[in-house]
Amino acid sequence: MAVDATPSVKLNKVEKVKAAKDGLAVRDELEKLVEQGWENMDKGDLEVRLKWLGVFFRPVTPGLFMLRLRVPHGCLNVEQMTALAEIVQQYGDEGSADITTRQNLQLRGIRLEDVPNIFKTLKRVGLTSIQSGMDNVRNLTGSPVAGIDPDELIDTREMMQKLQDAITSDGEGNPRFTNLPRKLNIAIEGARDNSIHAEINDIALVPAFKNDVLGFNVVVGGYISAQRAAESIPMGVWVPAEDKAVIDLCCGILSVYTDNGLTEGLRTSRAKARLMWLVEGWGVEKFRAEVEKEIGYSLAAAAEQDEVTQEKKDHLGVHPQKQEGFNYIGLHIPAGRLDAELMFELARMADTYGNGEIRLTVEQNAIISYVPGDSVEAFLSEPLLERCSIEPDTLTRSLVSCTGKAYCNFALIDTKSRAMAVAKQLDAELDIPERVRMHWTGCPNSCGQAQAGDIGLMGAKVRKDGKTVEAVKIFTGGQVGHNSKLGEIAHKGIPCDELPDLLRQMLIDDFGAKPKVTA
Repeated sequence: MAVDATPSVKLNKVEKVKAAKDGLAVRDELEKLVEQGWENMDKGDLEVRLKWLGVFFRPVTPGLFMLRLRVPHGCLNVEQMTALAEIVQQYGDEGSADITTRQNLQLRGIRLEDVPNIFKTLKRVGLTSIQSGMDNVRNLTGSPVAGIDPDELIDTREMMQKLQDAITSDGEGNPRFTNLPRKLNIAIEGARDNSIHAEINDIALVPAFKNDVLGFNVVVGGYISAQRAAESIPMGVWVPAEDKAVIDLCCGILSVYTDNGLTEGLRTSRAKARLMWLVEGWGVEKFRAEVEKEIGYSLAAAAEQDEVTQEKKDHLGVHPQKQEGFNYIGLHIPAGRLDAELMFELARMADTYGNGEIRLTVEQNAIISYVPGDSVEAFLSEPLLERCSIEPDTLTRSLVSCTGKAYCNFALIDTKSRAMAVAKQLDAELDIPERVRMHWTGCPNSCGQAQAGDIGLMGAKVRKDGKTVEAVKIFTGGQVGHNSKLGEIAHKGIPCDELPDLLRQMLIDDFGAKPKVTA
């Protein structure tokens, strides 16, 4: 849905591209664009509008695109994972896939001419990549153990799928929600440990009882960007844990955000276009009133307290399910990077030992559910466990990393390989008594969520010995789960070759680590 500019409104560059032609329009032009070739495409189509289909041009790998899926709740089945592995194997040039911090998958090394066939495969197995990039609602996140967690309050998977269907018109593309002023993240929590990171979502629903009825308190406006990191704030409303109520609320907010982006200046500067800018500009009371006007009824006041009472879980290892006799097993995926072989193996393990389900986590790991108790030993003896441990060392266990400069033109440093190397080195040198979540991100856009880590590392450049070298800004103090908060900068411009020494001392001083005694 294109937004027309008025003479008094100066649109930013991306808004001008969208005003000229709706992003979703390239869906019907894909065949022509493929014939034309990416080298000859209009820049607006190549660099902007293709992202409405989940297809991302990457200048650092010219001719090789990234394809971002929509995997609500991070839930895949054997057929889907197998199909994705085949795509990576057949169509990926040095292909791989990454688990993202939104429980999603991104496939790499894709050629534009293969996209139509890939889309046919995705449709066959019930997957879509529609509206997964640019100014759309991104992947919907929820507890990775929904429906099997003994402590959960509500299984949100069906609700989440219905919400995605409403936003994307059952995966076909929904013009009503394809022209937000900026991207928007939605998360719904059904457990008690804030697995969704509510504080960094534009819209987050967390469980809360009101008059003994289970529902959700709503927080809005959280986000991390190059310009600003803002924690979500209470919207002051509660909705019952019913599909219609949740969909009404979320779609109402999306409509208000879309329809007022022009008049409230959100389409002028992309740095000041996220939902929080509208909430702050209006104030929460007016924002709530406009949402109520949009959905056509009043919203209940927020419950006095929510039910997020537990520390954040990472779900690695063997855990009993609420279903008697069954376990879910969390596997550590190093830096969230998958290749076709590993994807095939995850599918085989889920089919052999579980119910055919693979779940992805915001920590970039994978879970296989419904493993019978008498099959756990055999599961743990599989060769896959040598590559994907259930008990990795402390820093390796909680490592999160964005893509880095190998595939992303925004990244200032290499992240995944360096992050793994540093974590392994320090794990080998230190006894670390408590979990330390180390988040790496290649640039200030913070896809790796540096501000959410106990220690966060953000790519930068500095001068050293007369040369420009890769460096990081270091954030500390980020907390997740109960009483979550964002971290703050502790060090600026640390050259990457000096990192091991500095991090070693930080772990000793701040986290009680001790050097290992060698024989």
